[in-house]
Amino acid sequence: MRYLILAIISLLPVLLKAQNNSTSAPKQAPYLQYPIIPAFPITLPDGHVITKNDLRKNEKTMVFVFSVDCDHCKHLTEEVLKNIDKFKKTQILMVTPFKLEQMKEYYNQYKIKDYPNIIMGSEPTRQIMYFYDLRYFPGLYIYNKKQQFVKGFEGTVKLDSLTYYLNK
Repeated sequence: MRYLILAIISLLPVLLKAQNNSTSAPKQAPYLQYPIIPAFPITLPDGHVITKNDLRKNEKTMVFVFSVDCDHCKHLTEEVLKNIDKFKKTQILMVTPFKLEQMKEYYNQYKIKDYPNIIMGSEPTRQIMYFYDLRYFPGLYIYNKKQQFVKGFEGTVKLDSLTYYLNK
């Protein structure tokens, strides 16, 4: 009996350390666990709702999660629009967690309807924010032609970095 108690006492630190290691391991963001374009419903400016099933197939996709109030987002939107020819083989899905009315103002301000490869929508349930574990705007997530995740960026990003991963 004495040996059993001694064995349990000597194994206790090892068991506690193993338990702490398993509970303190950082969790991966959902977009890394499920590296495909998310299927959340997105409301377009005209009120129609789409999901990833409505996106063009066999085309690279850049998901651009933005805030209507974010200066970095506005600057990047302007950069993308000025260089839209670099994105001609990419469908750009611009999604905001803000309400439809706020998104429409952004849509009209930047004349997004003039760019056929850009789809802009609102996802006010904020599921997209949780999926990408987004802390800073903008969030940019690149997917290949098979809708598989390639690369993600959070916060300020250079246009060259985006085009590099889109052309891989």
